[in-house]
Amino acid sequence: MKRTEEIQREFLYGRHAVHEALRAGRRRIYRLLIAEGLQPRPILEEIRAIAVDRGIPILYVPRARLDALTDSHQGVIAEADPYPYVDLEQAWTENAGRPDPPFWLALDCLQDPQNFGTLLRTAEAVGVHAVLFPEHRSARVTPAVVNVSAGAVEHLRVVQVTNLARALERLKEWGIWIVGLQQDPRAIRYDQADLSGPIALVVGNEESGIRPLIRRVCDFLIYLPMRGRVASLNAAAAGAVALYEIARRRDFQ
Repeated sequence: MKRTEEIQREFLYGRHAVHEALRAGRRRIYRLLIAEGLQPRPILEEIRAIAVDRGIPILYVPRARLDALTDSHQGVIAEADPYPYVDLEQAWTENAGRPDPPFWLALDCLQDPQNFGTLLRTAEAVGVHAVLFPEHRSARVTPAVVNVSAGAVEHLRVVQVTNLARALERLKEWGIWIVGLQQDPRAIRYDQADLSGPIALVVGNEESGIRPLIRRVCDFLIYLPMRGRVASLNAAAAGAVALYEIARRRDFQ
């Protein structure tokens, strides 16, 4: 059994990613590996302090040992359990009683880890309550995604579902409006749509956008106006604009 558990562990890397994983308090970190001879930095000292406070072992190892795991470690790696997803009902229950209307983000088969991590970072910044994405044909929360998000994903409730359309229908039963971000003749310009209530924003795949099945679940679509010669923004940039517009309508309450 111990051998199986070790195989399932993963390595979080990068100072901000490790720092936020510790701050989030999910207790998924088993030990830290820190390169010998690192120059003192405030973030490193805080990483050490949190680890000591929680009884997490710290091993000081040659930098080459970290290099063998990744070249983006910045001198710090955390050995951890896989990312702790929550189920849909749990995410809803944990956010019940918040003073602001529900604010969810759904990622429909987003496959680029860079876009995935960037959107998770933006979602945390604007106060998204939970993020959901389909289990198949999608990026997932890997150490690389944690690093791209600068550790922000550690503070989010992320839901991995087998059927995204069914999950969105469940959100509708709870009174949440499903809003798809999609260049479409039927779409409303993003700054003219009513985005003030309980909303789940759907951002689609980098190549094809939101799948037709998911579009049919959406209550309405919004689009970003374009004046340049490029047809569209990438998923992370477009999603960030829409997320901040929703947050602006709420005055970041």
